[in-house]
Amino acid sequence: MDRKELIKKYIEFFESKGHKEIPNSSLIPENDPTVLFTTAGMHPLVPFLLGQKHPQGKRLVNVQRCIRTGDIEEVGDETHHTFFEQLGNWSLGDYWKSDATKYTFEFLTKILKIPLNRLAASIFEGNSKSPKDMGALNTLLSTGLPQERIAILNKKENWWGPAGETGPCGPDSEIFYWKSHDLIPEKFNSEDDRWMELGNNVFMEYNQNQNKEYTPLKQKNIDYGGGVERLLIVLEETDEAYMTSSFKPLIQKIEELSNKKYEENKKEMRIIADHVKAACFIIHDGIIPGNSEQGYVLRRLIRRAIRNLKKLEVKILEINATDEIAKEIFKIYDDYNLKEELILTELKKEENKFRKTLDKGLREFEKMSKDKKIDGKESFLLYQSYGFPLEMIEELSKEKQVSFDPKEFKKEMETHQELSQTASAGRFKSGLADNSEETTKLHTAAHLLLAALKKTFGEGIIQKGSNINSERLRFDFSFERKLTDEEKKQIEEIVNKEIQKNQKIIRKEISLKEAKKQGASGIFDSKYGEIVSVYTIGKFSKEICTGPHVNNTKNMGTFKIKKEQSSSAGVRRIKAVLE
Repeated sequence: MDRKELIKKYIEFFESKGHKEIPNSSLIPENDPTVLFTTAGMHPLVPFLLGQKHPQGKRLVNVQRCIRTGDIEEVGDETHHTFFEQLGNWSLGDYWKSDATKYTFEFLTKILKIPLNRLAASIFEGNSKSPKDMGALNTLLSTGLPQERIAILNKKENWWGPAGETGPCGPDSEIFYWKSHDLIPEKFNSEDDRWMELGNNVFMEYNQNQNKEYTPLKQKNIDYGGGVERLLIVLEETDEAYMTSSFKPLIQKIEELSNKKYEENKKEMRIIADHVKAACFIIHDGIIPGNSEQGYVLRRLIRRAIRNLKKLEVKILEINATDEIAKEIFKIYDDYNLKEELILTELKKEENKFRKTLDKGLREFEKMSKDKKIDGKESFLLYQSYGFPLEMIEELSKEKQVSFDPKEFKKEMETHQELSQTASAGRFKSGLADNSEETTKLHTAAHLLLAALKKTFGEGIIQKGSNINSERLRFDFSFERKLTDEEKKQIEEIVNKEIQKNQKIIRKEISLKEAKKQGASGIFDSKYGEIVSVYTIGKFSKEICTGPHVNNTKNMGTFKIKKEQSSSAGVRRIKAVLE
């Protein structure tokens, strides 16, 4: 069973249980400044997990592409991936622990035919704030899973959330598979890495306030997430994800390009396959390599892949190796209709740019090593500015008989990571989807801004992205040139005129076809389901959106553009506030 069949069977199974399939969202979170990428299937659903009605109903299912960048340095082992697909099913205030657990085990054992005797699970042991999860325990026992196969673990292991300092949270129950050929033990030991996690049912039943106190949620939710790549290890009866059909063609291409064997170069080949795959999907969703935020992560992934290709002695000066690997990715994921031309163009540009950087770095190394010594700061400069990995610096030092202590480099790296974590702490502080009053006002203002831009420059204006927090809105739109001061003033006046009218914001659930017929703004593709939420602000703005919005424009404040600049080719960016 390959990934396409697995995904098809999963969707069909949960549709048979009354779930509606929802679209696969972009890897770039919409209106969420707290994270760089969509990191889980639940991420696009946060407003609905918080109580907003979903147009498709209370039972939802999908497969969501995800990017996780917190452990890029760990990629190269058997378990870490930057890009992965997550199977997800949700109950928004509908079924609860019993049905959620039964559905999971029915899918695994009846549809996928995984033997029950190879499965185990874990539950929350309880603490002073929340009791032992007896509901999950009793349901697991009812599936036929013996008590010895159920581990009762602490909050660190079996508790989800909140994503930030406040918000929905609750106990969870993880499901494990015995992947080894060794004799299956009767008792489940969560510390034994031969047990591989397949998925996790999160029971969102509490809200945590600023004092870290729990109160029961009015709407209790089920959030299940399961990894496609991990299930393929089971279904294709292999030992690791890189030998499944989602990765093996990439490994084979790297073997061909390098004329080396995977068994002797596992770490390097895994990094290359993982990073090029992640890069393809990030570029597909509109990001190009750059020096900040998503663009910086993308650049780092591509360059790390190239460094490892060089380590495998692939002649990167003669061939665009990342292109050759990307073409294999297009075949595996042809159901996504990836933007092949755009991806190949950006990979080629970045690979060519990095070749030049490598040459500059080598010249810099020559200068630094004149006194036959390189210290921590110098070696870290080679790493950060010229993309030299520690291994390359060590090899060059040995070759040129230059004194170099890797401990000094690592010390400098730790200092940099501490500074980096401090600088990015604010991004994650508020948690997912900040629905504060200030953010809600600015989200509404973004709708008014789009309508004002269309009124000023014509209906051809298209929203290209937005990023909204409690302090400001950032809005990207299609436009070829810089706005004049007069145009910015005119846009401000149009928005403020609508705010002063005390306009009511009306939300309606209608078909996508009807929304298009009514002239609602939106990108009419697979992003939306059959039924959508349309928000109307008087006769001025009509837009497909998930929220949040104020009920009335009164008390929103005064709209003020603080900055207007280029975002990328043919795209301008406005930063604005409500004063």
